Amino acid sequence: MKLNKKDILTALESITVPGEGQNMVESGAVKNVVTFGDEVIVEITIKNPSLQAKKRTEVDILKTIHEKVYEKAKIKVNVKVEAPETPKPNVIKGKPVPGIQNIIAVASGKGGVGKSTVTANLAVSLAKMGFKVGVLDADIYGPSIPIMFDVVNEKPLAVNVEGKSKMKPIENYNVKVLSIGFFTQPNQAVVWRGPMAAKALNQMIFDAHWGELDFLLLDLPPGTGDIHLSIMQSLPITGAVIVSTPQNVALADAKKGVAMFQQDSINVPVLGLIENMAYFTPEELPNNKYFIFGKEGAKHLAEDLKVPFLGELPLVQSIREAGDVGRPAALQTGAPLEKAFEKITQNVVQEVVRRNDDLPPTEAIKITTMAGCAAVKK
Repeated sequence: MKLNKKDILTALESITVPGEGQNMVESGAVKNVVTFGDEVIVEITIKNPSLQAKKRTEVDILKTIHEKVYEKAKIKVNVKVEAPETPKPNVIKGKPVPGIQNIIAVASGKGGVGKSTVTANLAVSLAKMGFKVGVLDADIYGPSIPIMFDVVNEKPLAVNVEGKSKMKPIENYNVKVLSIGFFTQPNQAVVWRGPMAAKALNQMIFDAHWGELDFLLLDLPPGTGDIHLSIMQSLPITGAVIVSTPQNVALADAKKGVAMFQQDSINVPVLGLIENMAYFTPEELPNNKYFIFGKEGAKHLAEDLKVPFLGELPLVQSIREAGDVGRPAALQTGAPLEKAFEKITQNVVQEVVRRNDDLPPTEAIKITTMAGCAAVKK
């Protein structure tokens, strides 16, 4: 007997998919029916991943075709399971720091691109705008934030908060600061393994009395390693800002930095890229621009990666001098640098607002034995 595809489909309309209300044909579960004489192949997709559902589907199809179409039909049933994707819960939720509204990680794939300088100037620009701001110097092995805020010789005091002893951050320029540099000697090298560094960071985060903050900026170390994972495991980070120079060598590492935050197991929104040292302008020739490290490299990278470009900063001697003397360049009232940092800071705030409107709150990630250890493919 020559089987007819229409007869097969009519028969299958009398069967429901396990766990679903509609019949196999109406629900779209039957993907294809092919007949060759007395042979028929039925391809079907179900959502129930259980072995029992798969076996029942196969048996029902065989029985129905034999009873309603042709009892000697040679039937092959290909059952494919497409279970609906369910969001993977973050088992470790982390400990949100009471009173802190937004936590912004400032990172770079490469050292020496001015990440700490940008962090310090972002912080004072935010404070000038009226926000309550804190900076956590998470660069354990090269803490430079105390120098940039002119608080190298300061030591955090202990304060009693609800019966618990907490560290009181050092404050200058209306910015609260904590750094491992407050607890080591200027000539002392921090020779710690990852777990020790992570423990120190956790103490500065959770054993500190930050009070009410609109923004806590994290000055992360260069690269994509253990400190970054520890921070993102401990804190629900609102978003990340990547700093790079236009140079190809720096851009290659900045791309990896973006990929780290976008990795499925981390999934921290990237607020955008900042291009530092975009061009050199001599003081005596303020209208001249010399593109020493290349031109608009970070801007083009942001376009390629489809992340916002937050702005560019010139290579100006006064930025370096301001950082060395502990008075960030963004404090220079009426100067072009003040306007440059102000514009970038406004863009960061705008991206934070957009991110908070469009996306759910970030949760601290779950770090398993191998999570984050593989190369990131982006």
